[in-house]
Amino acid sequence: MRNTIGSLRTWFREHPLIPDVIFGGALAAVSVPFAHVAHAFGDPARLREPDAMGLGLIVAGCLSVALRGHRPFLMLFLVCVAEVTLASTGRNPSLLWLVALVLVYTIASRRGLALSLCAPALALAGHLLSSAAGGRLGEWNGHLLMVVFTVSLWIAGRNALLRRAYQAELRDRARRMERVREADTRAARAEERSRIARELHDVVAHHVSVMTVQAAAARRVLAGNPEGAREALSAIEELGRTAMAEMRSMVGVLRTEGALVERSPQPGVREIPALVDQMREAGLRTQLCIEDERATPETAGAAEVAGTVRTAGAAGTAGTAGTVRTLPPGVDLAAYRLVQEALTNSLRHAGPQARAWVRVRHEPGELAIQVEDDGLGPRARAEDGEATGHGLAGIRERVALYGGLLRIGPRDGGGFEVNARFPLKDT
Repeated sequence: MRNTIGSLRTWFREHPLIPDVIFGGALAAVSVPFAHVAHAFGDPARLREPDAMGLGLIVAGCLSVALRGHRPFLMLFLVCVAEVTLASTGRNPSLLWLVALVLVYTIASRRGLALSLCAPALALAGHLLSSAAGGRLGEWNGHLLMVVFTVSLWIAGRNALLRRAYQAELRDRARRMERVREADTRAARAEERSRIARELHDVVAHHVSVMTVQAAAARRVLAGNPEGAREALSAIEELGRTAMAEMRSMVGVLRTEGALVERSPQPGVREIPALVDQMREAGLRTQLCIEDERATPETAGAAEVAGTVRTAGAAGTAGTAGTVRTLPPGVDLAAYRLVQEALTNSLRHAGPQARAWVRVRHEPGELAIQVEDDGLGPRARAEDGEATGHGLAGIRERVALYGGLLRIGPRDGGGFEVNARFPLKDT
């Protein structure tokens, strides 16, 4: 039942002429007998008996309500003319004053302020003229009621107009907010896709590069050194499992919505020594140095509690000791990925006899990361297309995300270097 009423209301709202015609017909149906009743109980000397002309003007004035949606001000003027004409010829205007009030409300609720102010003035002027023509000018009570009704309906019409404007503004604002929310959602999705693509590139590029180098080494020593080939194949197997585990972790987060996902911690600066060891096993002679210029004799004990690591060096190269401080998670992951990508590029492009140096320095207010190699330099990278690859672009995005400074380019004395500085807030 409720759905039927709602559908009927919607249909009438889409076809406003039909309810206006019905309303006008109802007014005409009431006005015609009211004219006879007014003549029967009125003064016969002053009022003429309703005839075809009088009833025709009354019916035409009532049916003018049907066109109030298109020409309300013109209809009000015609109703006032009909009302004055009937009064001046001694006929009863019947309910044309009510039709005039309906048109005043219509103009006030659908037209601008200037035109709407003219509507009550015209209606009251028509009422006074008809009263003067019919000899009823001294009926002050009737005139006062007419003024009150006219002003009340005009105020009601203006309130209806303002309410519709307010509701339209709310709907427009809701649509704008919906568009903004959709745009924000699309931007967030694009940013998340970019982040996931960057993470996958870092994981896959590093592990696949190391696996490729290990496979090439295994192929070269397969005939002469089966034990070395077996070790290389074992390393490839371990790297493949690690890469698959990290990829499963990322894909698992994407597939799970609203649920808690068991994930291993993201790698950080503490995992850089293991990364360096991995690169050394792949054949890149790498030396790691972790320095902390903020350490003081009073904080040395606390630094040792935080964790002391020994840098990995190439065979015959002494490592130096350093401490790993707690970093913000985002900076921690960005620093690890930067070292991972830089060492992967060195492994792929620096050449078989190249060496690499990794320096992690905790300075007051910032973290400095420097990765250098003495290999073939940027020419090999340009030939392989790395200068425009996703790896270096990912490094730039990570450093820029945390407001850091980055330098990527050839190294003095040959080779290549990646130098980054991340701002930190000391506590």
